[in-house]
Parts: sequence; structure tokens; C-alpha cells
Amino acid sequence: MVKEVLVLGSSGRFGRASSEAFEKSGWTVRHFDRKRDDLKSAASAVDVIVNAWNPPYDRWEKEVPGLTSAVIDAARQNEATVLIPGNVYVFGKTAPERFAADTPHQATNTLGRVRIEMEDAYRQSGVRTIILRAGDFIDTGASGNWFDKVITAKLAAGKLVYPGDPDVPHAWAWLPDAAAAAVSLAEIRGSLSNFEDVPFPGYTLTGRDLAEHVGAVLERQIAVKRLNWLPLFVAAPFWKMGRHLLEMRYLWSKPHFLDGARFSELLPDFEATPVERALAAALGAINVNPDEPMP
Repeated sequence: MVKEVLVLGSSGRFGRASSEAFEKSGWTVRHFDRKRDDLKSAASAVDVIVNAWNPPYDRWEKEVPGLTSAVIDAARQNEATVLIPGNVYVFGKTAPERFAADTPHQATNTLGRVRIEMEDAYRQSGVRTIILRAGDFIDTGASGNWFDKVITAKLAAGKLVYPGDPDVPHAWAWLPDAAAAAVSLAEIRGSLSNFEDVPFPGYTLTGRDLAEHVGAVLERQIAVKRLNWLPLFVAAPFWKMGRHLLEMRYLWSKPHFLDGARFSELLPDFEATPVERALAAALGAINVNPDEPMP
């Protein structure tokens, strides 16, 4: 039986990775072009819609509600399941360390509220929805995220630049693993609750843990250097994106991890990539030191 998925935002990180993972698993993958395609028509007869649309932070308030409504309408008309890459923004500064499906969504900041309202819209819509909630992505190449843009930017000089307290646990996810998990959840969608919130355990690492693993991969000592946020504070009054980056700064100093109990219950045979194997692939792809081959 042919299984079809429509990927929205296939040029983005999760959209690209999930497209590859669905294709690898034998699904027919459709890619949506917002300039050319009609969403309801594009979603015709598909089994799953991957909503990987992710506008820049400074456009979330304006664009996310409309995108959410459009996806819900298309899914309802075509009786499709919506699969969303969730994040940890919904929990807020005062949340406990453990982020699970039953952890209250109490964020009060702008980006957190936008995501809370988005998820609530899906929950109330009656459309079958799967949220695969993950921490910061470690990608297969340079894609402008925290890992390649900031944290590993000075590895050639033996430094890991960390945005927060290097002794605080932080949630990470190897993007190909998250995409593979998305496919696995899509394939058992009929047995899931109508609204399923699935935290992806990924890796829980402090900044020093990350430096140690990176050092093991590169076979040299890596020092941890704290990021200087002052330039961002100076730019924020004139740069809306900068204000949103500062808004989410707390996650780098707030201890947190994603509880994998529900994930393990649903996908007990899932095999996660060992962290150093994932880091070796990521660091090799972004070419942190062209003078030394990756081990």
C-alpha cells in the first residue's frame, strides 16, 4: 500500500531531514511550494502532513496562527494526520527540569505563548496530531543553528563557545534520529491518541559534557568559553530578532531534559545514534578544522 506524506517547509532543517527519512522508509513524499501550490489540493489523499513551517522568530506572532489554521483545514478536509516538530519553548522559565507530556505549558514570553496557542489549536481541532518534541538540533551540516553558528564556530582554535552555564544540563537531538522517529510514529498513527505529545529524549548534556565528547571526536582538548551576550543586548533595541534571541536565553542556564518514557513506550525498539557518532558526522560536515581529517 502506497503511503504519502506532504512536507511543509522541506527546505528547512526538520523538513529536509524528515523528507529524507520518509523517502528512505518507502513513503511517497510531496513537497509544498507556498508560491505555487494550493494547500488543500496539495494535501489531497495524503496520509500525513509534516508541518515543518518555521518562520523567523520576528514573524511568529504574525504568521504562525494563519499557517496553523490553514494546515488544520487541509488536514481535516483530507482526513490526514499532522506531525509537528515541537520544541521546549512552551514550558517557560519556572518549569521543572523534567519536560514531559504532562508538564504544564506555562511560558509567558512571546515565543512560548505563540507555540502554546499553536498546540492548543491542534488539540482542540479534532485533527489527529502528533507532536514530536525535541531539544536543540545537532544537524548533519551547517544550517545556521546554535550548534554550528555559535558553539562550534571556534573549534579550530580549540574552543567551544557556550551560550549559558556550562554545568547545566541541556536537551539536544540528533536531527536524523528525530526524523527517523517521526516516520516511526507516523507509521503507528492509527494506534495513537488523537492528540499525541511525544517528548524525544535525545541527549542531555552540559556544556562541559559537550566539550568532552567533541574533544573525544577530534582527539584533542577542547576548552569551554562563555558566550559574550553584550553585543546582542546592544543590538536588541534596533534588531527584533536579537530581542527574541535574548528572550530564549534562559534555556541555556535552566536545567532541563526531555522525559523519554512515552517515547520508549511507543517505540521500544528505536535505536538512537551514540552521541559521539552523531557529533563526528556533524563536525565533519561543517569542517571545523580542514587541516586535520576526522578520526
